[in-house]
Amino acid sequence: MRREEIIPSAARLTNSLRDLGYEFSSAVADLIDNSVAAGAGRVSITIHFDGPDSWIRVADDGAGMTGASISEAMRLGAARDYGEGDLGKFGLGLKTASLSQCRVISVASRTAPNRRRIEARRLDLGHVTETDRWEILHLTGTERPEPLIAPLREATGTVVMWENLDRILNFRDPWGGWAQRHLMALAEQLELHLGMVFGRFLSGQARWRRRLHITINGTPVEAWDPFVRAEPRTESLPVKEFPVAGGLVRFSPFVVPAQREFTSDAAWRRASGPRNWNRQQGFYVYRADRMIQSGGWSRMRTQDEHTKLARASLEFWPDLDEAFEINISKMRVRLPEDLREQLDRPVAELVKRAQERYRGGDKRSPRPRPPSGPPPPPPPFRSGAVPAPVDGERRGAGAEEARSATLPAGGGGNGSGAVSPPSGGSGGQGPLVTLARPTAVAALQRAAERAGHSDALELILDQLRRDDPEVARELGL
Repeated sequence: MRREEIIPSAARLTNSLRDLGYEFSSAVADLIDNSVAAGAGRVSITIHFDGPDSWIRVADDGAGMTGASISEAMRLGAARDYGEGDLGKFGLGLKTASLSQCRVISVASRTAPNRRRIEARRLDLGHVTETDRWEILHLTGTERPEPLIAPLREATGTVVMWENLDRILNFRDPWGGWAQRHLMALAEQLELHLGMVFGRFLSGQARWRRRLHITINGTPVEAWDPFVRAEPRTESLPVKEFPVAGGLVRFSPFVVPAQREFTSDAAWRRASGPRNWNRQQGFYVYRADRMIQSGGWSRMRTQDEHTKLARASLEFWPDLDEAFEINISKMRVRLPEDLREQLDRPVAELVKRAQERYRGGDKRSPRPRPPSGPPPPPPPFRSGAVPAPVDGERRGAGAEEARSATLPAGGGGNGSGAVSPPSGGSGGQGPLVTLARPTAVAALQRAAERAGHSDALELILDQLRRDDPEVARELGL
């Protein structure tokens, strides 16, 4: 039988891969997955505003890659084996996540601490479109931009740099205030997202992994614990484990305190999460200790004001990826049907207890004292083997109020905040502008919460985003 090889059009396919559904924060998180796999303990994210020449850089201190390894990593469907606890899956993340945000991806890496040899490659969508060939560019000498190699001058690791940010700064005037404010808002969203997704890594609770430190323009990202286990009034219900597709899924339910029961207003506001109280109820799904889903009931029930104190973790390992139907961006999961059936009763019990707490919790007084002493880490767990019995999920480390995000000042700056001196190793970026978190929305949410009209406020804020986006941005929405 006659055979014919049909090679896909490089130009058409690479442009099509830009629309796989990545959001900015999830795209950056996908790069950090690779850093974790490389054994990195520190990841430094730099967001540099310079109009049309703005760039974003993710640098880690991991083991690094050889030139051949970088070339293979930039192949669509990279040929590599994934370990049991690896956060990667398809061999597409670096390319698809990056191309969803920019047109030029550069990767530089250094493997030997006693040698200064740095390998660098670039994937330029403009070049691929023009030539219709699956080609990457080898960067040597002066071809390598200083921000790309600066973090590798003194240590091993890998740097991924995004340029030509057409999907991020798609404004007619990339130098205008709109563009810079948009980048500022993305930096703040990124800080919240990474603190949530990598919360267990940041707090040192990720099993079989070293503790991770992430910074955004020098500002540390703080871990966010959705179950606020540092609060003394958080209630931990019995942990259950369910067999699914030959593995185990751990279900750990919590009833978080009502507003009056929190040790401080700041702790209550932080516990509300990136999407606020009602939308943060439900399941928090962890794959190899990395959060995949934050809140929502996965169509098992609807969100309700009276159940907003109910939160539960669902933990599994990559051997159950097929059962959970993990997608490429690792942003969506589908609960297996047999797991849904097993969760019916435990979820009903959790919801009942949360409703009881909601009705009576605000009547309690006075406000509890903050807990003292560091909490112990969670017990070991692997989905493929039956772990030792546990007596409820142990309390994990809490987090302080989120720190402010920072951005380099460029043309069209808004003049807000205090100016700090430039940090080293940034490749010549300008001074950093410290952005204070807006408090107006938090005050409105707090008032709506006390009045029992949180849902109405969410509808109003959503309408404001549509009707007057500039005002919404000023409020930090």
